[in-house]
Amino acid sequence: MRVSADDLRVRLQGRPILDGVSLSVGEGEFVGLVGPNGAGKTTLLRALAGLVPPSAGRVLLDGRPLCAVSRDERARRLALLVQSAGIGWPMRVSEVVALGRLPHRRAFAALSEADHAAVARAMARVDVTHLRERTEPSLSSGERMRVLLARALAVEAEILLADEPITALDPAHQLDAMDLLRAISRTGTGIVAVLHDLTLAARFCDRLVVLHGGRIVADAAPALALTDPLLRQAFGIAVLRGTHADGSPYILPWHRAGHTREDDHDPSGPDPVRAPDRS
Repeated sequence: MRVSADDLRVRLQGRPILDGVSLSVGEGEFVGLVGPNGAGKTTLLRALAGLVPPSAGRVLLDGRPLCAVSRDERARRLALLVQSAGIGWPMRVSEVVALGRLPHRRAFAALSEADHAAVARAMARVDVTHLRERTEPSLSSGERMRVLLARALAVEAEILLADEPITALDPAHQLDAMDLLRAISRTGTGIVAVLHDLTLAARFCDRLVVLHGGRIVADAAPALALTDPLLRQAFGIAVLRGTHADGSPYILPWHRAGHTREDDHDPSGPDPVRAPDRS
């Protein structure tokens, strides 16, 4: 399965948010969406899910216009984790996670054995099984985020779209979540995740798509995408680079980088960086 954006443009309240965005994500890929605040990351994710209508361009699911795919099929094949999503009433954690099975059930039907098994797998993967009898109001923000991630995983969709999946998690659970997302991608699920932590994004993702001013300015492996000039121009930062004892490279955002007057007023942003053509 593959979800794609083709010259996608989105305007919200008359203001351009995305400007000619094209990308494609297929099975087994773990793609990080990164960029400064207001770059259009969440809007792009919601557009890929069919929740934001494009003003131009289109979203494709396996080559078919997303608008031509039924809601039921979308719900089974595309799972969405929205960072700001609330639960709304005091449901038990097990019931919240079970909501992820709705696309696989008839209206008002009881959970099947397959549903129960999927819910149990999702809770175990995100380490919330011990919370199963707790209700939503009693959860911390980090626990709530893990429960919402479990709900998205319970769908067992072919593509997972995750908006800031490690927000509010402590460092140990951030590492667990990134490890889990990478492991899920290795089983064939395509994952697109909005991330703010460049260190973790560079370490765990196969590709990074960098947005700046509503445009893609890099779409490549982390080492190719996060160049010093791009980080300076898109994020306004300088980084430290190093190599772990196991040979893995890493970067650490270190301080703000000064922009030239030309950089500050250049509407086009950094020169685009692209991975080599894989076709």
